[in-house]
Parts: sequence; C-alpha cells; structure tokens
Amino acid sequence: MRIELQDLVVRHPAAARGTAPALGPLGLRIEAGEQVAVIGPSGAGKTSLLQGIACALRPASGLLRLDGADPWTLPAPALRRLRGRFFLAPQTPPLPPRQRVVTAVLAGRLPHIGLLESLRSLFYPSAIPEADAALARFDLADKLFDRVDRLSGGERQRVGLARALVSHASLLLVDEPLSALDPARAAQAMETLTTAARERGATLVCTLHQVPMALQHFPRVIGLQDGRLAFDLPAAEVTPERLRALYAQHLDELERPAPVPAGEPLAPAAPVAMQCR
Repeated sequence: MRIELQDLVVRHPAAARGTAPALGPLGLRIEAGEQVAVIGPSGAGKTSLLQGIACALRPASGLLRLDGADPWTLPAPALRRLRGRFFLAPQTPPLPPRQRVVTAVLAGRLPHIGLLESLRSLFYPSAIPEADAALARFDLADKLFDRVDRLSGGERQRVGLARALVSHASLLLVDEPLSALDPARAAQAMETLTTAARERGATLVCTLHQVPMALQHFPRVIGLQDGRLAFDLPAAEVTPERLRALYAQHLDELERPAPVPAGEPLAPAAPVAMQCR
C-alpha cells in the first residue's frame, strides 16, 4: 500500500485548545512494499503518525492518501474495506487475559473473514496451523493453547507480532514492538517481522526507540522531532551527528540500553553496532 502525506496535521481530541499539534505539518511518501523505521525522542509524534495513517485520528488539516484515495472522503463501507487492508499493532497488544493464545493470534484474521466464521472462531479456531506457524517464527509454538495471562510481557508482545503475521494486511503499522524484549529476542523479532513483510510485499512502517535496530534492519529511517520531520534518509546516511541533534534534549534515550523484562531470560547476543557512517 502506498502512503502519501501532504502537510498533514494531527491533533489529539483531548488536547487543550491552543496547544501545538501532536504531528505536523508533515509531508511524506512511502511506496508500496517499502520498509521504513521511524525514530525520535519521546513525544516526537511517532505514535501519532501511525494513528494518523491508520485513520484512527482524523487530520486537523492537510491530506492523507492511501493507494491514491483520501480515506476520509470514502463512504463508510469503503472506509471499512480500506481499514481491513492494514494492521495497526500498538506497543501493548490488546490481548484479553483469559483468552487462549491461538484465539488471540487468529484475531488478526477477523477483518478478512465473515461474521459467522468470526463468531465461530472464538470457540472453535479454524486456522490453528496458521497460528502455530506464526508463533513458531517467534519461538512461541509451545504457547499455542496457553492462556494470555500466563505469558510474560515479552511473550505477550511477540504474540501481538504473530497476530500481525496472520492478518494478511498489505500495510503493517507497528508501534514500538521491542520495548519488552531483551536484545537477542528483539533482534530475532525484528528480523522475523521484516522478512515476513518482504515475503508478501507488504508495506512496513515501524516506530522504534532502539536506534541500532532501526539502522540495522531498515533501509530507510525517518527522524521526528516535536511532531516535525527532522530527516528522511537511507540508514547509511544517519550519522552520529544527526542522531545527537535529533535527541538533543533526550540524550539519555539515545544512549540507554534495551530493557530486560522480568521472566524473560537474557539470551547471549553479539552487541549491535550503531552502523552510522
């Protein structure tokens, strides 16, 4: 799916009048099948960008086009069909705690199946092999029939990514997918996600706090600062000087190590180089 933003401005509905917008004005173009990482300090507008593209936040001004269509001018049925073509994965996956993992993963298919099958799948999942294969790519096949509330935070985050794999969406919008993962699991998850998107030709836009992961796994990196575009460059051109300027008021975020979540043993992994030239 192709994404075009022309002077897009996004405001949160609860924001006080007169405050700066959460995002914009911002202009971007992302071609179908591209893989793009979005980085920047906390409050830079990364999540707002994904929500704006996903039609979760209506533009205050400017223009959004998805495959050439302005989603906000479409009739309601057409907008629902368009929304069914993309998948928004929030940082904290919305997984009901008493639900089985298999059911949680297969919820990613709901926009693509009928109402009757959707209801039936809550009690009798009909695509168990698909869920099993997606979980296996994140080393979670043994959790297929576990309850969600028995999982660690890192395991729940990987279940959310497995849900994205079964969604069959042509646009994957993934928000901070590594926040609960140790470095080894984070590298594996990022490699799995980018490979899966490439295999099916899906566009992937991923926000990341882990700058080394963005530079290692994505050919194109967008830097946001105070809701504005700081740079839009090939990863090889994102220099240490650009990063220091981007995180000037938040250097602790640029330098802090990845968290090690409770209940997730830290697997040995080679250190990830910054890969800035």
